[in-house]
Amino acid sequence: MAVRRRRQGGGCWGRRPERPRCGTGAPRSIRAVFPSQGSPEAPEQGQERRGKRAAPAEAPPPAKLSRAELYKPPTNEELNRLKETEDLFHSSLLRLQIEELLKEVTLKETKKKKIDAFLHEINSLLSAIPETPETELTDQAWLPKDVKVPFLQVPFSVKGRFHFMPPAELKVVGSYLLGTCIRPEINVDMAVTMPREIFQDKDNLNQRYHRKRALYLAHIAQHLSKQQLFGSVKFAYMNSNHLKPILLLRPQGKDEKMVTVRLHACPAPGLFKPSRFYPSKNNIRTAWFVEQSTPKEGALEPPTPHYNNSILCDTMLLSHLQFLSNAATDFPGMKDGVALLKVWLNQRQLSKGLGCFSGFLVSMLVAYLLMKRKIVKMMSGYQVLRSTLQFLATTDLSVTGISLVKDVDPALPVLDDFQQAFEVVFVDPSGLVNLCADMTASKYHQVQFEARYSMEILDDRMVDGFQALLMTAKPMLRAFDHVFHLKHVSKLQGTCKKMQLLNELMDRGGNYVAAALPFIVSLLVRGLSGRALLVVHSLPQTPEWPIDAEPPKHKDVGPLTFGLLFYPDFAASVLEKGPQADHPEALDFRTFWGEKSELRRFQDGSICEAVVWEANTAYQKRLIPEQIVRHLLKLHADIPESSICYMGALLESVIRTGKEASGTGEEAMVSVVRAYDDLSRKLWHLKELPLMVTSVQGVHPALRYTDVFPPIPMKPVYSFHARIKTKQMLLPSEEKPCPAYIAPLKMICHMEGSGQWPQDKDAIKRIKAAFHLQLAELLQQQHQLVCRPAVTHTDVCKDGYVFRLQVAYHREPLILKEVVTPEGMLKYQDTEESRQLEVEIQHKPYITSSLHGLQQQHPVFGSACRLAKRWVSAHLLSDNISEECMDLLVAFLFLHPAPFTPPSSPQVGFLRFLDLLATFDWKNSPLIVNLNAGLTDADCTEIKSKFAAARSRLPVMFIATPKDPWSSMWTQERPSAQILQRLTVLASESLRALEEQLMDPLKTQDVKMVFRPPLDFYDVLIHLNPKQIPRHLESVDQPLKSFSRGVVKNSSAEKILFPVVDYDPVQCYLQELRDAFSDLALFFYDKHGGEVIAVLWKPLSFQPQPFKASNVKGRMVTTLNDKLVCVPNVEAILEDFEVLGEGLVKRVEARTEKWTI
Repeated sequence: MAVRRRRQGGGCWGRRPERPRCGTGAPRSIRAVFPSQGSPEAPEQGQERRGKRAAPAEAPPPAKLSRAELYKPPTNEELNRLKETEDLFHSSLLRLQIEELLKEVTLKETKKKKIDAFLHEINSLLSAIPETPETELTDQAWLPKDVKVPFLQVPFSVKGRFHFMPPAELKVVGSYLLGTCIRPEINVDMAVTMPREIFQDKDNLNQRYHRKRALYLAHIAQHLSKQQLFGSVKFAYMNSNHLKPILLLRPQGKDEKMVTVRLHACPAPGLFKPSRFYPSKNNIRTAWFVEQSTPKEGALEPPTPHYNNSILCDTMLLSHLQFLSNAATDFPGMKDGVALLKVWLNQRQLSKGLGCFSGFLVSMLVAYLLMKRKIVKMMSGYQVLRSTLQFLATTDLSVTGISLVKDVDPALPVLDDFQQAFEVVFVDPSGLVNLCADMTASKYHQVQFEARYSMEILDDRMVDGFQALLMTAKPMLRAFDHVFHLKHVSKLQGTCKKMQLLNELMDRGGNYVAAALPFIVSLLVRGLSGRALLVVHSLPQTPEWPIDAEPPKHKDVGPLTFGLLFYPDFAASVLEKGPQADHPEALDFRTFWGEKSELRRFQDGSICEAVVWEANTAYQKRLIPEQIVRHLLKLHADIPESSICYMGALLESVIRTGKEASGTGEEAMVSVVRAYDDLSRKLWHLKELPLMVTSVQGVHPALRYTDVFPPIPMKPVYSFHARIKTKQMLLPSEEKPCPAYIAPLKMICHMEGSGQWPQDKDAIKRIKAAFHLQLAELLQQQHQLVCRPAVTHTDVCKDGYVFRLQVAYHREPLILKEVVTPEGMLKYQDTEESRQLEVEIQHKPYITSSLHGLQQQHPVFGSACRLAKRWVSAHLLSDNISEECMDLLVAFLFLHPAPFTPPSSPQVGFLRFLDLLATFDWKNSPLIVNLNAGLTDADCTEIKSKFAAARSRLPVMFIATPKDPWSSMWTQERPSAQILQRLTVLASESLRALEEQLMDPLKTQDVKMVFRPPLDFYDVLIHLNPKQIPRHLESVDQPLKSFSRGVVKNSSAEKILFPVVDYDPVQCYLQELRDAFSDLALFFYDKHGGEVIAVLWKPLSFQPQPFKASNVKGRMVTTLNDKLVCVPNVEAILEDFEVLGEGLVKRVEARTEKWTI
């Protein structure tokens, strides 16, 4: 269920905010728990909210309280409430949010009255349906052509006779009566008891009961479909179990979405002997199922526990209702607790489909905890939620089942019988029904994992538990590191054959998806045991269908999706080590891995079975799970590779350069850092320097692993360049294409303090220049490095990279702050120059070292950052948001991932980045990035309160870090409110498009689509000549024609002429355009190989200005209402664009239809 929500806080979400938003405020954020279409009031509320706020109604004057009343002591109830808030909730806000959410999802009284009236009408219609004559079960000619039997009748021939008689009893069952049904999807379950007369002996065998049930519903459907009362009459499978069709009735007109009444046909009480349906009994004969005329001699019939369970469930509908209503009496907290648990399950996509953790199951679990005294009737809804999550987190029902049976009856099957027949066991009060019969162990482990993680979130004061648990949807794509689809589920028929699952197929009524799924999941769990913390599958769901259509086949559940959640340290391991060759387990290992298994000798001398996966780069190692999945499914389940659509790393192609590149640049980044470390050591140990180098700090993004395209070591080809003979330096040649871009990697060299440093800012600059000269000289003498000194820095060529050294003196920012007042007093105040220097020599190195540390903890942090930056740049916005700001946004996802776990694949990191941009409430919340855990709970609260107080003076995007809690320095200048709005819209659309593509394996996946900018938004497009774009190869779509750029990959020659550094003609041209025309237009460009500069006119500049000499730049004089005015001279400006970019600009495309003067 895709859910758009407003996130309320940053990393350390709400403890004690300033004004708790209750009453009319909270529903705004709460409306988003479900898709809006379900809530009947959604449209009116939306319209009301979009309009202006209504004037408050005349409130009655406050009642005057006497002094005694004002100061009377709190009542017992008030004291209890205060105590509970203090003990359980981190703040009174959480309590208010939960109360507000419950108001939002519970059914209003007015709706209940309408639903009750609808149910009464259905009741009277059902009683009036006429009988039909008795026929053979296989003779269905009495049914009109416009109604099809809602059951897959395979094999078709079956004994037995059927005739319709009106229901013996009609009863509403389920959550509606208990008061635990929640909006927006209001389902009311109605049990229609089929009279005893329509059944014969042995109806428990060979699907006879199920087919009678289906025919019974078909006849009801045919009659009700003629009634004006219903807007729609459809069939569906109950929880997608195709043995259990149900009839869905919805009211006519505007109330159609108000309620769905689900009719369940069930047998008359006492019709079947319960002992016939014990888990070890057989009720499907093999000969009938495989259509043989005579059964094999002496063949034992296998037990059919799932089939038996499906019939028993129908017999227990009323007793389950009775049991739950006893539990819920005098227990208002149960109703609230179950509602909260249902919201929690919905947000995690666990509550719908075959084998889901349904609302009914949750209610039974709460009743179980009540019976076991783990919950008492005094508890509030929130306490019920916590206790249930705690129980789920600590109890594995796939290992030890639980039972609601109070008095043990020796005749009933014991828990062990259930444990052998089912993966997950939770037995109902009768001792006959397993409520978790269809659930796989994998699905229960997912529920268990979510419950455990939710408890951690609730206990963490730094996280807004309400937002993370109940307001944030967790779709599979963003919750799991890798996702893959089995696109043709019909291939599972072959799996059933290969794995010899005939007994399971009989038990499941031929449903090969349900029969094969547990085996496939356990296969994957074993294959990925050391790598994956969780292997989960989507729940097969069949849509509802009209009554005149054939029922959906097993393959109509659509593609099956699997999610893998990794242990970050082991997921990329290339080795699968098995047992020693002479151990008995070795044969099992060989059988499991097939021809991939081989004998290897290890360093400790042991000779073991092992599997080694082919992978050289970090990118290939991340995809080893894909190799494992494809290999095992082919080997053991007969699923061809073409049926598996693996979505683990589709997006990473945009951060690869060159067609033959096998990696995504991680290795290049490591070699840059290695060269930097080596240069740092050389600097520390330089001899003959007047002052020691105390520390060397990198500031370039490549040194924190977040450079989109890491520098590649290069050596210039001299024939491509002009040369300055006197200086041993190269220049770009006019005839040749622009040389490849070589980025200088900036490093700050801190020199030791000394009394010899001058205290005058100009003198300090001169001393620094002298140091730059001396560093160049000494590095050349002592280490034979080619250097080029300048006043502000020294460039050093090492291992094919160019490092830019900048000397820093720790007191310089302070000296730059000195100001002498007119009275001759010396005072310190921030100046633009001092701020700039502080950022360069203090803040940038701190960010770089912190994020370098984060990369060591989370190996995919760098790649996720690079994807995010590539996307922003592709949309031409990289000049409008700083690199550091982008890095911090992605760091937030790793440091504060709740309700998710930290990403272990770049793709998931990127999808969550888009979600963060699209949904974070920038207007009302600061984004707190707690680098190195430098902020405490109290600090976060203080940041929030100060932020709220000073909101109007702060940047539109406010990011707080431990070193910069108040000023948000990386977002001070940019992005502007308009750019942030644009980013939000683009992120929201990109996320929608990507999720659509990645979740639909039957379409072709062109994920680069979200990296192609929409250009119809701009007024002028300046097309560039690719020959002069130095980073042309970095563009999203590989250019068809590429140019030789005058460099070769590094050879370790030491004596080289100094290459052309930091030369990008497009950036120079952009700078000139901005200097000349910034008052008239905004310029946008993708610095990674973009071929277009997009121009947007500023609306205000097109308003006629009064004629003044100072107003003439870029304008022409014209008359308007007999006055001389200046308007932009667009033709001349466009001509200037071409003249300024001669040789670089191919053509200027003016989109005149988009603007007028």
